[in-house]
Amino acid sequence: MAVAFLFSSCNAQTKSNEAGITNAKKFAVVKTEAEWKKQLTPLQYDVTRKEGTEQAYTGKYADNHYKGIYTCICCGQELFSADTKFDSGTGWPSFYQPLNKTCVLNEEDNSFGSQRTKVTCSRCGAHLGHVFDDGPKPTGLRYCMNSASLNFTKK
Repeated sequence: MAVAFLFSSCNAQTKSNEAGITNAKKFAVVKTEAEWKKQLTPLQYDVTRKEGTEQAYTGKYADNHYKGIYTCICCGQELFSADTKFDSGTGWPSFYQPLNKTCVLNEEDNSFGSQRTKVTCSRCGAHLGHVFDDGPKPTGLRYCMNSASLNFTKK
């Protein structure tokens, strides 16, 4: 049985043990890198486990206008409602708020010489995208997500 390095701090750096488990925070869903690679497509793995980004306008949900719920591709946690989705003109699915404050984690991201806030699934640590403060009312936020990190269930 693999043992993960678990930390309570949301700003802890990612650690990796001999079994290949990489989790910086305390997550309910913990898998080895091999298990994630088996479950996910190469693009989904790159986006959710390696903090990659899909190309703008290539994701299957950027132009999705159906009513329903968006869930984490890795663990199935409900993240966003189609009721809060809007066309941001960026080429990625955008939402002005998550379903609730506990389903996502926001963390400072200073990679690539820019200051942003990355968004991860609070249940499994999957990288979802970034949140910006240029969204519409009522929140003024734009959760700019990768389609590769999401599943959609039509209602």
